Amino acid sequence: MLSNFAMKQVSDVLWEIPPSYKPGMRVPARIYANRELLQAMDRIVFEQVTNVACLPGIIRYSYAMADAHWGYGFPIGGVAAFDVEKGVISPGGIGFDINCGMRLLRTNLRLGEVKPKVRELVDLLFQLVPAGVGVKGTQRFAETQFEEITKWGVKWCAEHDLAWEDDPSHVEEGGYIKGAEPSKVSGQAKSRGISQFGTLGSGNHYLEIQVVDPARHFDQVLAQHFGIVHEDQVVVMIHCGSRGFGHQIATDYVRNFEGGMKRAGIQVRDRELASLPFNSREGQDYYGAMACAANFAFVNRQVIVQKIREAFGRVFHRDPEALGMHLVYDVCHNIAKVERHTYDGSTVEAIVHRKGATRSFGPGHPDIPPPYRSVGQPVIIGGSMETGSYLLVGTQRAMEETFGSTAHGSGRTMSRTAAKKSIRGHDLQRKMQEKGIYVKAATMDGLAEEAGMAYKDISQVVETMDRAGISKKVVALRPIGNVKG
Repeated sequence: MLSNFAMKQVSDVLWEIPPSYKPGMRVPARIYANRELLQAMDRIVFEQVTNVACLPGIIRYSYAMADAHWGYGFPIGGVAAFDVEKGVISPGGIGFDINCGMRLLRTNLRLGEVKPKVRELVDLLFQLVPAGVGVKGTQRFAETQFEEITKWGVKWCAEHDLAWEDDPSHVEEGGYIKGAEPSKVSGQAKSRGISQFGTLGSGNHYLEIQVVDPARHFDQVLAQHFGIVHEDQVVVMIHCGSRGFGHQIATDYVRNFEGGMKRAGIQVRDRELASLPFNSREGQDYYGAMACAANFAFVNRQVIVQKIREAFGRVFHRDPEALGMHLVYDVCHNIAKVERHTYDGSTVEAIVHRKGATRSFGPGHPDIPPPYRSVGQPVIIGGSMETGSYLLVGTQRAMEETFGSTAHGSGRTMSRTAAKKSIRGHDLQRKMQEKGIYVKAATMDGLAEEAGMAYKDISQVVETMDRAGISKKVVALRPIGNVKG
């Protein structure tokens, strides 16, 4: 951790590093963490969040949320807003898995109905939703459709019988990021992505059957706004992104930006922070391609939802509509978006980077679906497959302090290599079964990498953001079945 003189304590869960910490810092850096989480943060998080504070056009602060850990250039769990006229856009501030995000699907089923069928459900979901490195999806689209899909996202799905009527309104940005330009995407990216719709991929991605856990938290009034009405209600959570398509787009533009910085006269403290003016030709090209990847990810999760509805319908011999399988919400956590924000009495238009961070818009914002607008945007924070997850809600304080942003998950504390050395996949699978969690994994090594001990305590992360007033706890969710990439 930094020495005490280099960091000011703003509150019990908020710390600030002043611009005097290192040459070139344009704004302070702020870190949301209780004392235990702060002590556990790798020093590289402090270096990365302060490096981001040196980028041109950054507004107000560089942020690290309670789940922050090392990332490519920016910390994962990092937020930074840049003036659209004077600021930059940075692929490292978005990540390689563009629009990796969370989607929560509710049901009207209760634990007693689902528990006896968990194994059957998970086994069927494992068949219907391919998981693992390089897998191809069962939902195929023609090359002529691909550009339309990446331009219009879930809006395209709604027009082609791949979404229910109310699905698009329950996805961030209506399920598509405006400004997508398929012409700015390389042929290699398109060839990698066209066969990957409806796939989980690998790493920390998962499809999880969960049940409301009132022992940890259940705000009945707020939960009802999101369709969660029972203390033992079953829901399904999806965590995945843009697969090889987004990764290739990021790879292509990181390379382009490194050369473009020399021409633009931009210097950064870390080459992984490669950035160019948002309004430059290269910056706009990247944004157009990034939006395509974001829309791809929305559609990827949409196809998975349709497969989940199919699986539940087959196992319970009822129509998915009768099972109440409607979306609660879908949120991005690797994205940059143009947004208007007000602080210190001024309104600015900013390109807000959220890398491993979630939008947390407060009550009344027009981008929130009408059924939720009076309470705020749903925020989905995924934990490890052993420890459970949370549904939260955005706040006005987040709008005032963090450009409407909060944490996205529990955050790693152990590398994947270290996790595999510490536990065997088969042992972990058996241990989870003993806890009442049936898991089906593409590989046992991949399972071991995602052991709960490799992550921060999700409850501490969520409690920190709740205490900070940046997002408010609504419902805790515990896993009972998991499909793992």
